[in-house]
Amino acid sequence: MLTQVSEVVPVPAWPFSLLVLSCGGCWSVTAKMLRNLLALRQIGQRTISTTSRRHLQNKVPEKQKLFQEDDGIPLYLKGGIADVLLYRATMVLGVGGTAYALYQLAVAAFPKKQE
Repeated sequence: MLTQVSEVVPVPAWPFSLLVLSCGGCWSVTAKMLRNLLALRQIGQRTISTTSRRHLQNKVPEKQKLFQEDDGIPLYLKGGIADVLLYRATMVLGVGGTAYALYQLAVAAFPKKQE
């Protein structure tokens, strides 16, 4: 059974205001636990803020020129061979799935006669 709350200990370094309740020693927070919590927070900040920034070439103008060019090719096929293959696979699966659904509908609509 819980006893009366005797003390409220704020943890100042957490991003949101976290209160750890100490009720007669059953929820006590030691200094070592707080140090570990602060160290974990600092490690998280360090890994996010010091990530290596790659210097990549800006390819946006090249892509704009490619996609805005009026050469009669549809926009969804201008990305290269991968776009062509994805488009054809989508069409084959779409047409095949529709044909299969119609076949199953016909089978369900005209069941075999029981003799």
